[in-house]
Amino acid sequence: MSKASLREAVRDALGRKSVACALTRFADNYVVAREQAYQVKDFESLRREVARIKGEAASRLEELAAQFTREATRRGAVVFRAQTAADACHYIARLAASKGIKSIVKSKSMASEEIHLNRYLEERGLEVVETDLGEWIIQLACQRPSHMVMPAIHMSRHEVAEVFSREVGERVEPEIPRMVGLARRELRKKFLSAWMGISGGNIAVAETGTVVMVTNEGNGRLTTTLPPVHVVIVGLEKLVPRFEDVAPILEVLPRSATAQPITSYVTMITGAVPCVDPQGNYLPRKELHIILLDNGRTRMAADPVFREALLCVRCAACLNVCPVYQQVGGLFGDVYTGAIGTVLSAFFTDFTKAALAQHLCLGCQRCREYCSAGIDLPGLIAELRRRAVEKNGAAHVERLIFEKVLPRRRLFHGLLKAAARLQGPWAKEGRIRHLPLFLAGLAEGRSLPPLAAVPFRDRLEGLPRPARPKDTVAFFSGCLVDFVYPGIGEAVCRVLAAMGWEVKHPEGQTCCGFPARQAGMPKSLAELARQNLAALLEAGAERIITACPTCAEALKCLYPEALAGDAAWLPRAEACAAKVTDFSTFVWEHKDELLPHLAPLGRKIAYHDSCHLKYALKADLAPRRLLAAAQAELVEMTPRELCCGFGGTFALKFPELSRALLERKLEAIRRAGADLVALDCPGCLLQIEGGGVEKTVKHTAEILAEKLRRLP
Repeated sequence: MSKASLREAVRDALGRKSVACALTRFADNYVVAREQAYQVKDFESLRREVARIKGEAASRLEELAAQFTREATRRGAVVFRAQTAADACHYIARLAASKGIKSIVKSKSMASEEIHLNRYLEERGLEVVETDLGEWIIQLACQRPSHMVMPAIHMSRHEVAEVFSREVGERVEPEIPRMVGLARRELRKKFLSAWMGISGGNIAVAETGTVVMVTNEGNGRLTTTLPPVHVVIVGLEKLVPRFEDVAPILEVLPRSATAQPITSYVTMITGAVPCVDPQGNYLPRKELHIILLDNGRTRMAADPVFREALLCVRCAACLNVCPVYQQVGGLFGDVYTGAIGTVLSAFFTDFTKAALAQHLCLGCQRCREYCSAGIDLPGLIAELRRRAVEKNGAAHVERLIFEKVLPRRRLFHGLLKAAARLQGPWAKEGRIRHLPLFLAGLAEGRSLPPLAAVPFRDRLEGLPRPARPKDTVAFFSGCLVDFVYPGIGEAVCRVLAAMGWEVKHPEGQTCCGFPARQAGMPKSLAELARQNLAALLEAGAERIITACPTCAEALKCLYPEALAGDAAWLPRAEACAAKVTDFSTFVWEHKDELLPHLAPLGRKIAYHDSCHLKYALKADLAPRRLLAAAQAELVEMTPRELCCGFGGTFALKFPELSRALLERKLEAIRRAGADLVALDCPGCLLQIEGGGVEKTVKHTAEILAEKLRRLP
């Protein structure tokens, strides 16, 4: 699949409205239910403990695998180390052939999906039946799971009824109780006649040789107990050192996966046990075979960056809250889906597919917030993107922009000023609705604000200054404020002047470099970082303020990371990062200097959360508190955390997907019933304002500046 075919696949996925409807409805309910499930638990401390346990295991994989093998073998199991997917498939097929087995039942196992086990066995004449309800539906529909925990979540009950009708040869009504009864009836026959059961495992305890399996259906226990031969496929990353390590994982796994305090069944298998075969014969000990699957896991453990992905407990919380996944389902990923799925696929299945799927990451960072082990999934996606560019090269246009234009500040700004002069034919009534040539995608599904005739950097002379400034702040405006929304920059300066702060706008500042990072081009980011650091530190200000959360994240978080290997510039990056604050947080910290100069806002305001402000800067409360202190009536949107779908170049690459996300946000704005929408991100302003929103949308700085009283 190419980038063009991926875009076409996205369009097709968006055309299946029932998928997005099912996934978004589940996601909205999930967030509320999950919060309730964690009410009596400290999620942060739990996930730190899970990360500690899994991190220790990732650093000791070989040692723990050997210990697990010894303990499980001592208790009657046969343990096989499968280096590859082919090794695992061949072992199971050979085992079945040696026993004359023709019928196999399987409980849910993503590891078996990873190695394409069903296809391998069926090609060799074996009957393999999935017994998890969702997996059985998917098997009958000849599809692959779209979710790691709920494989058929993308299908409606009407679609399931059609699948069942084909299977049993009679009309099945789309009534859930009847369909569940049908599945129970049909699958019970398979359980009673199967000679081999195959399952996965959620945890493998090295200390005792125990495999732990958590399920919500009885099929798991039927699969593991009825057939005389039981095969467990468990990835090496499921190993934990001690039996006591099971508890924290069981605390987070069901709460994060399905928002349950605990699943219906927690099964612990330690060694082989007696059983009765399908012919009624008593067997003193069934055969238990445990396949420890590598298939790229030791390679991942040896990677200093991607080892972190082995902390994953497969709760799929990252899928549940991903705005892109909610629109396109299993298209985002390969066998494993979503953000973590894209990373795992790069090592376990197909790097090329993973490198393509990562383009679907919007960069909202919500996945990291909900991850049960605190994995930096956005960072891993960025590194995957970097390696894909390193391996395959960047597109010609991206190379031109990020290597030739952005690092040359005067050229970059000169081009923007020239574009402002030439945009007349496309700017109608203060908006741009069409653009020529390769820029056409920018205006697809939205209108755009025109470039400012006079950028912010050329408007500084007329801005107010305090008569006796208490101190100086440097203002990093960013490209959108400087060249598209200079009014935001003016509002920032007026508010800060009213508070007694003198504002400097270093002339040498340029693009923050965040788009270069998103394009997988860290060298360009580092070059832009050096330019901006030189300009900002030369200003000599105690604080650095920005009205763009994306720029703030670049200055605070990305610059030290990008310059980590540069002994000359890293200390400057760290010094700069310590000074950076977003506008609303800074004003809230010094609210007593502003509120006496502010007339009551007196309006009903709905606040939109910028993803970078909320998830990277953790600063979403400051603007709300600031607006409330200024006597605004705040109303929350429902759902509160919806992304607007901008994502910078994401909106250019996938305009239809960006628009679908925006529609959800616009509907939430309409339902809120506010007079005004406040936000702190010029990128979000561009997206929401350009989508045809019926309400006025303004930056928090503009709202405050409009209510400033005349200073004495």
